Amino acid sequence: MIKIITERNEWNDLIKKVDHCDFYHTYHYHYLSKGDDETPILIHYEEEGTHIILPLMLREIEGTCYKDVTSVYGYAGPLCSTKKLNFDNTNFKNELQKLFLAHKVVSVFSRLHPYIDHQDEILANIGEIYSPGEVVYIDLTLPLDLQRQQYSSRLKTYINKSQKLCSVRKGTSEEDIRTFIEIYYENMRRVNADESYFFSDRYFYQLMLSSFFETELLLCVLNETNEVIGGAMFIKTDEIVQYHLSGHKEEFLHLNAIKLIIDTMRINATEEKYKYFNLGGGKGVKSDTLFAFKSTFSKNHRPAKFWRYVVNPKVYKELVKMNEDQRCESTNDGESNFFPAYRQIPKSN
Repeated sequence: MIKIITERNEWNDLIKKVDHCDFYHTYHYHYLSKGDDETPILIHYEEEGTHIILPLMLREIEGTCYKDVTSVYGYAGPLCSTKKLNFDNTNFKNELQKLFLAHKVVSVFSRLHPYIDHQDEILANIGEIYSPGEVVYIDLTLPLDLQRQQYSSRLKTYINKSQKLCSVRKGTSEEDIRTFIEIYYENMRRVNADESYFFSDRYFYQLMLSSFFETELLLCVLNETNEVIGGAMFIKTDEIVQYHLSGHKEEFLHLNAIKLIIDTMRINATEEKYKYFNLGGGKGVKSDTLFAFKSTFSKNHRPAKFWRYVVNPKVYKELVKMNEDQRCESTNDGESNFFPAYRQIPKSN
């Protein structure tokens, strides 16, 4: 049996059936992060008492009668209701394809979750799973001193210096959230971030208010003046702490507020018995300066995996050709890894 779920209570009930999940899988996060042209859906498949659920965003393909699906910002992918998955996914594959074709879905793209088991097994031989890079995590099951041993020597120096001049506290008031939003926006403008990183004010407030996961805002304060110089949002679900968003004031970059905040959360999360502290990867999961920064905290890496699946190859090729004609250029220009190719936009000169 396979069907699409869109109703909140049914979605939430199914999430409770699975062995492990993250906040990226919740109804609340999907509706909070959806774009104007996106409809959150949860695909539910059941076979002999095993439940598989797959959260996605359904999108119209402009100028056509077709649709495609993608995942939320972050780490999603399928979940299952058993610790030991032992089933032939042939029937699931067939039912999933029938469902997608019935809804005129041409292609599927989803980021998978580095710390949730069985996703590769569930999606075996359904499209392609590939890894464009790695994510960094701190193993919170290790003693605190062994965790810190993995820090680079320079990172330890920076944190020691920051601890002498700054303190870290929880942000709980509306004023705290507003301060963080302003610092975050300032940071994004400074690094010329893509428009997609400028979340609405509502996004921040709703993250803090959610009853489906715990969002913790940590602020770094300059001891001498009590000024907030940086902050970060962390989201805790099940066994996992996610380093979600952060920002710091330009004039205080030398005080390394974010490094001190991450170190503080590491200690707190260990004491709270979480298992993984995911710092994420580089921009676009590439090995860049952001990835290098995160790697100063830990030598533990896991592959970041993406899933892509062309449901209707004939229509997919037609859409790619139509896109190439509109752009007056071929998609086969060294950027063939872009998926789906028909959504590739012209490069700016």
